[in-house]
Amino acid sequence: MSRLSVWFVRASFLYLLAGLFFGGLMLAQKGIPFYAPALHLLPLHMEFLLVGWLIQLAFGVAFWIIPRFSNGSARGPVRLVWLSFAFLNAGILIAALQYWFPSAFAVGRAAEVGAALLFILGSWQRVKPQGA
Repeated sequence: MSRLSVWFVRASFLYLLAGLFFGGLMLAQKGIPFYAPALHLLPLHMEFLLVGWLIQLAFGVAFWIIPRFSNGSARGPVRLVWLSFAFLNAGILIAALQYWFPSAFAVGRAAEVGAALLFILGSWQRVKPQGA
């Protein structure tokens, strides 16, 4: 597995742990009330699980599994995908601040969309029919 795929997958596992932690806090708050603002963690819970874990895991596995080039750099323009990794994680963390800074949601989503576009640009040439 390439180093970049390892970073994507390991970061996704960290977001999985954080998302489950926030979900557990909200669930505990519903059962045994201890801190009412814990119910406001839903956006973080969703952001960390849907984008942080699911999308990031998909990016990491896709980058690892998409066929390699036979000549030249095996994985093509890797810098674009590294930049995608940085944009995706920055976007997740910025969007997570939406409770305190409402405008952070739009900025974070823009960074996540940029990350997806960079990932597509970095992987586009490697997607080809079998035998081509």
